[in-house]
Amino acid sequence: MNVKFDYEKAYLSNKVSEYQDVVDQAHEALHAKTGKGNDYLGWLDWPENYDKDEFEAIKVVAKKVRDNAEVLVVCGIGGSYLGARAAIDMINGLYSKQDVEILYLGNTLSSTYISQTLEYLKDKKFYVNVISKSGQTTETAIAFRLLKNLLKTQVGDAYPDYIIATSDPKNGTLRQEINEKGYTSFSIPADIGGRFSVNTAVGLLPLAVAGINIDDLMQGAKDAMSDLDNPSLEENTAYQYAVVRRLLEKQGKDVEMLVSYEFQMAMFAEWWKQLFGESEGKEGRGILPTSVNFSTDLHSLGQFIQEGKKLLFETIINVELVSEDIIFPSDDEDLDNMNYLSGNSIDYVNKKAQEGTLAAHYEEGSVPNLILSIPDMSAHTFGYLTYFFFKAIAMTSYLIDVNPFNQPGVEVYKRNMFALLGKE
Repeated sequence: MNVKFDYEKAYLSNKVSEYQDVVDQAHEALHAKTGKGNDYLGWLDWPENYDKDEFEAIKVVAKKVRDNAEVLVVCGIGGSYLGARAAIDMINGLYSKQDVEILYLGNTLSSTYISQTLEYLKDKKFYVNVISKSGQTTETAIAFRLLKNLLKTQVGDAYPDYIIATSDPKNGTLRQEINEKGYTSFSIPADIGGRFSVNTAVGLLPLAVAGINIDDLMQGAKDAMSDLDNPSLEENTAYQYAVVRRLLEKQGKDVEMLVSYEFQMAMFAEWWKQLFGESEGKEGRGILPTSVNFSTDLHSLGQFIQEGKKLLFETIINVELVSEDIIFPSDDEDLDNMNYLSGNSIDYVNKKAQEGTLAAHYEEGSVPNLILSIPDMSAHTFGYLTYFFFKAIAMTSYLIDVNPFNQPGVEVYKRNMFALLGKE
């Protein structure tokens, strides 16, 4: 398995194995597609049954963009952009050496951010990948219209050639526009929700443009699908994690803090927060997902974690082999008294900070700690890890009898906003 799970430091009052019967039932409901939200289980076998022709077409279109553009603008919000951004940051790092820059719009209503991004694009040759199942998501629709206007000033009537649309295969206003304007287009599977869509065209096109090997990513997801197709709590790490979360919740731990020690994992945490918050936060139930990046956030939140109210547990993503490393040099003057670290790698120092923090929070702060270890930050690992979390959130949500695949609460703010804006 690509993901190792260690919950020895979880302070559990009950044994994980006690949940085996209920996990068996939930696993059966999930795979027989008889449980809640069963219309949105296309992600379960997607790594094996994905559209192979579309997959190859994505590579062709990505090459065209890479050969002709300076920038690709990913225009989407929530699951329509978070997965791609999480993958690109995690795999390529924050200062990518790729020829095409990836920017993100349609994910905010901040006029300053939108204006500055459009100003930046004025002198750039860019393509737009607009991603929306309906075409009517407010943030995305606003940005898309503005991007179209900018393209028209740059290339005139040829602007449709610079737009790639990912949408519902048949329905919605964006699909109608695709048919009318002739945009290059890809499909969002009808049975896969947005936050589960990173391994579809939603995420794969931006990743391919960013130079990421999407074959490796899909193989990682396929390996996870095989490894985690087993209800045994002795073997299935995703189900172990799902059960431990429920046990900790019963012990009063209502907040889960995802911890990373790598800056390039920050957007992965944002993707994870949507996946978990939107899936299980219903009917007055669920654990609040939060995230931190250590050691940076130890200087802002470390005090609360160590000695504050005991309402949280930590889930650490431990990266065994980092993408790059540096040896700390010796200095003859040693004015900063740092020569004691000379000859060690920076990753070695970071790992020791992780060990020391774990001991402080667990042993002295009595904060439960879970450890998810991944081998590296490669495309294969990303594909595996995302499927791991898909399987975990499905199980952990079924254990509290909520539908993990809808998001009725999200519609409330939209109705209020539309009323205030005068939309019929």
